[in-house]
Amino acid sequence: MIFLRDFKYFVKILFSVFFIFFQFLSSFAQNQKVADSLVKIYHKNSLANSEKLELLRNLSFNEVNNLELSLKYADELIALSQLEKNYLYLHRGYYQKGNKNRLRGDLDKALNAFFKSVEAAIKAKFIIGEGVAYMSIADVYSIMGNADNAEIYYKKSIHLLRKTDDSISLASALLNAGDEYSKNKRYNLALKYFKESSIIFDKANYLIGTAYSLGNIGMVHAKLGNNNLAKAYISKAIKILEKLKDYYAISEYLSYMSDIYLALNDWETSLSYAKRSLNLAQKYGLKEQISNANLKLSQLYQKTGNMAASFSYYKNHIAYRDSLTNLKSMQQMADIRTNYEVSQKQTEVDLLEKDSEIQKLKDKRQQNIIYITAISLFLVLVITIGFYRRYKFVKKTNSIIEEEKNRSNNLLLNILPEETALELKKNGKVQAKKFESVTVLFTDFEGFTNYAEKLPPEKLVESIDYYFSKFDTIMEKYNLEKIKTVGDAYMCAGGLPFPTGDHAYKMTLAALEIARFVDISEELITQNQTHFKIRIGINTGPLVAGVVGIKKFSYDIWGDTVNIASRMESNSEPGRINISEHTYQIIKNDFDCEYRGEIEVKNKGMMKMYFVNDSITQ
Repeated sequence: MIFLRDFKYFVKILFSVFFIFFQFLSSFAQNQKVADSLVKIYHKNSLANSEKLELLRNLSFNEVNNLELSLKYADELIALSQLEKNYLYLHRGYYQKGNKNRLRGDLDKALNAFFKSVEAAIKAKFIIGEGVAYMSIADVYSIMGNADNAEIYYKKSIHLLRKTDDSISLASALLNAGDEYSKNKRYNLALKYFKESSIIFDKANYLIGTAYSLGNIGMVHAKLGNNNLAKAYISKAIKILEKLKDYYAISEYLSYMSDIYLALNDWETSLSYAKRSLNLAQKYGLKEQISNANLKLSQLYQKTGNMAASFSYYKNHIAYRDSLTNLKSMQQMADIRTNYEVSQKQTEVDLLEKDSEIQKLKDKRQQNIIYITAISLFLVLVITIGFYRRYKFVKKTNSIIEEEKNRSNNLLLNILPEETALELKKNGKVQAKKFESVTVLFTDFEGFTNYAEKLPPEKLVESIDYYFSKFDTIMEKYNLEKIKTVGDAYMCAGGLPFPTGDHAYKMTLAALEIARFVDISEELITQNQTHFKIRIGINTGPLVAGVVGIKKFSYDIWGDTVNIASRMESNSEPGRINISEHTYQIIKNDFDCEYRGEIEVKNKGMMKMYFVNDSITQ
């Protein structure tokens, strides 16, 4: 149980080390302010030759807020370097392009750029650059899960970097290679590489590298069952990282310490480390660590039978859970690249064999013509019979396929909006879209956690389904889009996937109908059934919508508009509809609204809010 999350953890460590290493190569850390100041020089267009190449490299590296803009600078650097035949900067341009594509998740494009970076570094006779590019290629293959290719390129990187005096680059390559060996359960090799990287980092007084090396040594010992050694190394790593204020890694290591103590059946200590991990992640806004820590706490409380606490933490975990990345197709592309030379050689062999066979056929053609004719006549008879049977089989099969296709289409339309479903079937993926004006509604049942503790699961689900089924009907009535449900929370939106001008008006009507339905249900429900009071929140504004996941597709929305809608719900009252200033300005002439004043909202400050009492025009 302890190591179920190891792959994800090691990939994160690899990314962190790579990022630090990348900063070292560039002589200074990424800084958006530097990029912003350099843009002014860029627009003056007063530099030429190597000065302009260096400017473009710095712009691409330091632009961290806009990856598309960073890629634009990288492409311009590549084009200018090719024009001037400056292979050193061509290497740097492709390296920047590969790194930014990797951060975007376009791993196939990142690989292509890193391979071109290697070619340019070789032409420039820049051994350090060649070694660094090989390490980046290995990092990407590791992320894809292609262990064989990752090992090949880590070895190439380490072999080249040993010839240089760049000890930090060498130690980084050893550390990342150790990660790969550990992930693939080759623990002796992993310890060997981690210890060597630790020694090199220590001599160079490169503390963050030392911390990661020690931490990874600790994790390998944990896998080998050496829990005391694991605790000692990880504790040393945490002390160094606390001085460096690297809270991301500290949170992960604290969670890992929780796993170690859980394996030792020390539940109290395990719980304390998990809580420290959550508190640190919440303090510094580390969403992925918040999700992981909540899941860990949910599992720990489940072991003690405290299902209420377990459910509460699990609900928080779901709220922060990230989507998975489809790595399968990218790995296939990587395998094609790695096996390219083998396939080329095999093609040559196949062609030679084919030529030989053709020559043999020519020699025997006269001898076999009568035999072939007889066989052909016999085959014609067999094929004729076969076609008839095939026709009957295909006809029956097509009917079954058509029926299943219709069922599949109907199911997809139940999950996704029609336009989104068509795009997914046509392209195999859905491009995220920005909408300038969308109205988002959240609902939440008052006191749901208390009910959850007392009711059997079957009864709880039956009660939730009773309400949510009616909410779905109301959404359909007003042509609004249900987005998702999380526990007892219901989320919907108007104005997408097709922009409309009356989405705020329709959403408010739907909210009033939901509130009335819940009120009426409270009077109608018998003593044997469960009834709830509901809070409703609405906000209007811009957001981004798209499909997440590679299995069990989910249409979702993101943006500050969604967050404010959620805050409207949490600041509402039972049985009331709480709307933001944005929504009020749109619907104020159609509904009777009650001004609540400015209310403190978490992470947003003071915000104006209004209760909707009733419709004026309907």
